[in-house]
Amino acid sequence: MADVGDWRRSLTASERYTNIQKLTQALKAASLSRSAFSIEEEAYKNAESRASIHRSIPSSEPESPPEPPHSTATAEDQEEHDDSPSSPGITIGPYQNCHYVASGVTAAVYRSRQRALKVIVETRNLAPHNPTLEAKLLADLRAASAPNIIPLLSTFHDHDQRLVLVFPYMPFSLDHLLSTHRARNGSGSVAAPLPPPVLRAVFTALFRALAHLHAQGIVHRDVKPSAVLLSSLSPSPAGRPGDVYLADLGAAHHPAHSPLLSGEPADAKVLDVGTGPYRAPEALFGHRAYAAPLDLWSAGCVLAECLRGGEPLFESRPAHEDGSQLGLVLSIFKTLGTPTEETWPEAKGFRTPPFEMYRVFEGTVEREGWRRVLLGRCGSAGHGGECDEWDEWVGLVERLVRYESATRVTAAEALRWPCLRGGG
Repeated sequence: MADVGDWRRSLTASERYTNIQKLTQALKAASLSRSAFSIEEEAYKNAESRASIHRSIPSSEPESPPEPPHSTATAEDQEEHDDSPSSPGITIGPYQNCHYVASGVTAAVYRSRQRALKVIVETRNLAPHNPTLEAKLLADLRAASAPNIIPLLSTFHDHDQRLVLVFPYMPFSLDHLLSTHRARNGSGSVAAPLPPPVLRAVFTALFRALAHLHAQGIVHRDVKPSAVLLSSLSPSPAGRPGDVYLADLGAAHHPAHSPLLSGEPADAKVLDVGTGPYRAPEALFGHRAYAAPLDLWSAGCVLAECLRGGEPLFESRPAHEDGSQLGLVLSIFKTLGTPTEETWPEAKGFRTPPFEMYRVFEGTVEREGWRRVLLGRCGSAGHGGECDEWDEWVGLVERLVRYESATRVTAAEALRWPCLRGGG
């Protein structure tokens, strides 16, 4: 029998925020002073089902914001994204005509013209997510003119005192770009990689951003394609600020702020970090003192996916289907080979060492080599025949996606890699 709380876990942040907006309009029309947030929170706690909570919300008010444009927009569609949707939206603080874009663990994102509004709709402490820390971190980064990190333009509280963070609106992400590329160029082991100029634009920006964060002891902890935002599906090869941004710093760890604001010291960090196939093995095996190399593993997985034409390097089921992440662990072992004390010496001190626990796999990398794993076959028409340059990209992945974190290249070192030197 399903747990009675399952429906609550499936209720998205955006649904709850939309319900609150409807309640606000109804209370205003009835000249009532009650808090829409408190009414929705009471309904959320006491309702017996999703249907019953929705029945408690006025249905005569404006409908929920429309869904965003399809995620596989093309470069030719860029102009359509330069103007806000023509249909009516909702009002959030001083911003009118706001339209729903997406939602995450703690927030719902709306667009108002050329601004993106991140509304913090989950006020409970869901470590490692801390909105106060995120706002402070982003404000510090903007004051330091951090390169290629999404700038926080302002903050305010909405009518129910929900924190709202305001950013420039970026119409695309690397996830969108990979989806479009995959749809146009096929899938599987022979899918064409992203072109080198695009790779240079994206990864010059990504490593610049990570180098700045890591120099201050900050760990992003959720590097993934959807966290890399693009102004265009054809970004400048130089990866200029404004063209490519690293975003989603809501789970970041700051060496000074995190212990004070989140109670999370550097040597006892939260382990439930990262997303799906981009999660680093040190976190999977209980190493709470992980540091910047965790981000470099994730960046390497993202680069590998770009070289594989949009096919992730590792397989990972959603967390609600595989809470233990055993599927991801086995996928890593099958790809890289089962680690040993010789190949992963730091893991001997982990809370859950990976040795003598799993079947021993000879990894596909050991058997076939990184080039075949990433590019399918050397010098094919789909890869442009530029063997020397592709070898540079493959070599960068190999130096990022490795068990021993101390041997991964740093972000600053990655920027000096031959295939990125042309990116500025």
